[in-house]
Amino acid sequence: MTSRERVKRAMHFDLPDMMPLECSCSPGGLHEHGEKLRDLWRRYPSDFGDISETPITHPAPQERDADGRYHTLRVDEWGIEWEHTIYGAWGIPRRRPLDDLANLPKFAAPPGPPMSGPAFERARAVAARHRERYYLWGGGGDLFETLRSVRRYEDVLIDILEDTPEINAIADIITSLREQEVAHALALDVDGVAFGDDHGTQNALIVSLPVWRRFFKPRYERLFAPARAAGKDIHFHSCGQIAPLLPELAELGVTSVWPQLPLYDAHDLARTCRELDLAVALHVDRSHLMTFGTPDQVWRSVAEVADAFGRPDGGAWWYVEIDVGFPWENVEALFAAIDRHRRFPRAVF
Repeated sequence: MTSRERVKRAMHFDLPDMMPLECSCSPGGLHEHGEKLRDLWRRYPSDFGDISETPITHPAPQERDADGRYHTLRVDEWGIEWEHTIYGAWGIPRRRPLDDLANLPKFAAPPGPPMSGPAFERARAVAARHRERYYLWGGGGDLFETLRSVRRYEDVLIDILEDTPEINAIADIITSLREQEVAHALALDVDGVAFGDDHGTQNALIVSLPVWRRFFKPRYERLFAPARAAGKDIHFHSCGQIAPLLPELAELGVTSVWPQLPLYDAHDLARTCRELDLAVALHVDRSHLMTFGTPDQVWRSVAEVADAFGRPDGGAWWYVEIDVGFPWENVEALFAAIDRHRRFPRAVF
């Protein structure tokens, strides 16, 4: 069974030979652990593509302050100024183009990806080679994350609640760009299109379900419909507790979700997702366990997750991303534990 077939079978509850493994490259983790991490990627290869030759990067001298600490500012394509104090980690928006709505008439999205020409043809060739062996994601982007980066978070929430014309106009500008990104992914003939927006706090939705249905759901329908019509998988990531959204996402045609596992009862989540035909990317807690836990605790956590989700007919895969601050012994334990628990008993086959 090729890696690509393994992933597709797992996502569609169709008897994979083992639970797939997806490894994502965090620049911070690679900066901290270097070649040791690339060796682990070689020892435990990902079913979504080989990242073992990813270049190891480090902060440039000018990105450190007088005390030698990492600190840098950058302005992105939306005109947001970001402050970064941890290498490889998401920054904090310091200046946003739409804190003053007087700027809205001249606000525009960045250019969409090319749909023809040499760069597009090169991307198509790379995608075709990737699919010979591996499952291929395309990026569908986000909506809520960009909204609360181009405008102050509190104001975004008030605007959404009040359903102002301005917040709808901003959301439509962002959605239009994401539609172009989805079209680009489909033109590359990806296997699945991945979206991500954090809609939960630690115990509830950020906005109420009726407000989510009014403001977000129609725009996700715009984004998901072309992928659904093309027969592609649709993947959705959200941090926070979003249990009320799972049926909504399934109704929109989402194939798989990447939830923040520690906020759920694993067995309840596994049961709910199976009832909704939602496959699950399994990513153990990195905010506490991987940073402050012990290797034994990592092993136990992986075993508990595998007990809830590790079904021979599929429906789940392991997702691993190594951030700054993970002790190396925890990193090794995570890969070894997943390798142990991703395999089904031979008797099943």
